[in-house]
Amino acid sequence: MTKTNYLETKSHYQILDGLRGVASVLVVAYHIFETLNGGNPFGQLINHGYLAVDFFFLLSGFVVAYAYDDRWGKMTQWDFYKRRLVRLQPMVIIGSLIGAALFYFQASPAFPLIAGTPVWKMLLIMVIGCTLIPVPISMDIRGWQEMHPLNGPAWSLFFEYIANILYAVVIRRFSRLALSVFVALAGCLLVGYLVTSKFGALIGGWAIDPKQLFIGFTRLLYPFFAGVLLCRSGKLIKTKNAFWWCSLLLLAVFCIPRIDDIHHPWMNGLYEAFCVILIFPLVVALGAGGELHTQRSARICKFLGDISYPLYITHYPIIYVFTAWVANNKLALGQQTLLAGLGVIIVSLLLAYACLKLYDAPVREWLKRKVLVRK
Repeated sequence: MTKTNYLETKSHYQILDGLRGVASVLVVAYHIFETLNGGNPFGQLINHGYLAVDFFFLLSGFVVAYAYDDRWGKMTQWDFYKRRLVRLQPMVIIGSLIGAALFYFQASPAFPLIAGTPVWKMLLIMVIGCTLIPVPISMDIRGWQEMHPLNGPAWSLFFEYIANILYAVVIRRFSRLALSVFVALAGCLLVGYLVTSKFGALIGGWAIDPKQLFIGFTRLLYPFFAGVLLCRSGKLIKTKNAFWWCSLLLLAVFCIPRIDDIHHPWMNGLYEAFCVILIFPLVVALGAGGELHTQRSARICKFLGDISYPLYITHYPIIYVFTAWVANNKLALGQQTLLAGLGVIIVSLLLAYACLKLYDAPVREWLKRKVLVRK
């Protein structure tokens, strides 16, 4: 009896893959400038780079709906979970391992708990991180209160998993009207938070405490399920050179400085709400409706799409090392640190590519044969 793949992979939206890669590179650059700017929200070159997470959520919702909406009945919930785990979990594991390998190189005033953390405790956090189970603040080993202290960005994968469960258990059954109402309510929650919060920005979600969990769910619910709704609506926009126009639009969104001063945070909140609720769906509609007309553009989108997830989930341990170097030497923005930042981007890209080719792609292929087939 031979094994056959019972759910063939659908064709990709190549431009959306490429845009995910563009956003991932901008996230790395954002974290570099954030370090060199001392976390000051004013004057940051890529000030709104953290909104890339919200863009990723919207992309994920669109792609999940495209890939699975018409497959229920052909697959069970457990089949769905297995496919998502095969796609996402291998890089979660390698991200935790890389974070552990570089952990003690990050000792600095920026991370006050590292020097006093015993190896056994760091290894315990590493094993927990491989499962993506969040750790409470009481188990912090860095000093930043992250739910994943070895690899901070894993928090967004934790919420991504929650979104996938919500989709599989409840949301997939919604009519378009019910989903529209749900998305509208989630949008109201998002706007309400942004115009009333002290900082007026979608920053947070990475700690296990009520405030951070509220921010995380606020950031998750609208964009992810707006992506599902956008896919179901089929309202895509056809335009020439969509990848390049969308890339420029993302760059503009991320690079625009804060709209307000510290006394009027709601102004920046309205800007971010506008970006997440209107601009990001527009970018996805343009990207999904566009076509690639040259081999060069197709190769660029494929490369960026292939490394986007590995880059996002592995770059932050290198950022930690960079942050420690800046803190230990009391460095500021300048030629030396900009060159070092460029080096961080190059090293992050090389590491992501190596993880993709030597680990992620072969492991996922092996798991597909072992897990995603029926006899």
